[in-house]
Amino acid sequence: MFSTIKIYHNPECGTSRNTLALIQNAGIEPIVIEYLITPPSKAELIELIRSAGLSVREAIRKNVPPYSDLEIVREDWSDEQLLNFMLQHPILINRPFVVTDLGTRLCRPSEVVLDILPFPQKGAFSKEDGEKIIDENGLRIK
Repeated sequence: MFSTIKIYHNPECGTSRNTLALIQNAGIEPIVIEYLITPPSKAELIELIRSAGLSVREAIRKNVPPYSDLEIVREDWSDEQLLNFMLQHPILINRPFVVTDLGTRLCRPSEVVLDILPFPQKGAFSKEDGEKIIDENGLRIK
């Protein structure tokens, strides 16, 4: 038995959509948190970053306007300041984070989620761009 799986999801993001589809391909319907609509609390964000083994800076999305507008590239920002930027501008939170009993990961690329799913893939899977990553037997292609 496993407890609930959560994905911090942005439906506009291909990597996030692929990650969600891989979870579903294992026969799991996760709790989907559209974090741009319902951002995590500060405590939740800190726990996501910590449990994924990332630094605050590693959890920031760089290719969005607030990153350059706020000059987040500057090295003198503290973790506290970076967290506050992420809370004020949730688009800065990199995605998708997935939480399972087996761990928390920032699933970039999407197949990182396979390391923390409690069930195997049920069939073939290709990413939206056509890259086949799971074969007909539910096995990862490498």
